[in-house]
Amino acid sequence: MKKIYKKLIILLIVAYAIFTIINQQKTLNQYSEQTDILTQEIADETQTKEELAKQKENVDSLEFIEQMAREKLDMYYPNERVYIDQGM
Repeated sequence: MKKIYKKLIILLIVAYAIFTIINQQKTLNQYSEQTDILTQEIADETQTKEELAKQKENVDSLEFIEQMAREKLDMYYPNERVYIDQGM
């Protein structure tokens, strides 16, 4: 009778260990996926930061000021011909 209880207890402990390992593996897989996503987001944000740093360097240049005046404010030099594409 004691042998049956020992075997039952051992079986329950092994089943619990297997269940725990499976749940931990699922959690680890979720963390791994989350890490991959966050790593990609960091890479994207780093690239954006570098692009903004380059743009910041050019903000005071005459070319940048002229480009912004043309694009955002529709400003042009006097006597400059402007062609507008009607886009058919």
